[in-house]
Formats: sequence, structure tokens, C-alpha cells
Amino acid sequence: MDKKTLVLGASLKTNRYSNFAIHKLVTHGHEVAAVGLKKGEVAGIKIVTAIHNAENIDTITLYLNPLRQQPYYDDIIRLNPRRVIFNPGTENLEFYQKLKAANIEVEVACTLVLLSTNQY
Repeated sequence: MDKKTLVLGASLKTNRYSNFAIHKLVTHGHEVAAVGLKKGEVAGIKIVTAIHNAENIDTITLYLNPLRQQPYYDDIIRLNPRRVIFNPGTENLEFYQKLKAANIEVEVACTLVLLSTNQY
């Protein structure tokens, strides 16, 4: 697929939703990039610790609380994805407004549910 998803807040811990999301995205045939606090690999996807090398991103799915999102605002807007998905616990009105001002779609949803119901 030509629509790459960036999982921001990726975790090596197998009990984390970001980890589940990487597995499910890969299973559904999506091209995936991942940024987290620690380098590693999940489902064959390398987790890196910086967003600046990402390119050709269609969707960013967030697994960071609003406070942890702040350092990424400019980088995310610079990447100019088509949409940013705010998973449960990541809702952030301030960031919604910045994204909408940059003509980036805001979706408040659960990536796992979207994938499970073929709405991704």
C-alpha cells in the first residue's frame, strides 16, 4: 500500500495498545513507521526515537498523552499527513486546532477499532 502510517508513541511492551496497533496495521498490509522512546522492533517494524526522518506519511496515529504531544506539534505539521488519529487518552483540543489550521484532518477514534471494522 502507498499510504504509510506513523505510530507515534510506539512501545516495545507487548501489552501496550501502540504495540497491538503496529501488529494489526502490518497484518492488514499497511506500510508502517514507528517512533517511540526506545529503539527496537515490533512485528518487523523498526522503532526509532526521532520523527525527523519520516517521510511520505498519510496517517499519524497517536499514543501519547497531550503533554507528551507538544514537542511533536511542529514536526507533525511539517510532515503534512492527510490525517492524525487521536486514540483514547490522547484527545487534545489545542492540537486539533493547530492541525485544522494546517488543513490536516483530525480523527478522534481508536485505530484498533477502525482496523477491526474495515473503516481504516
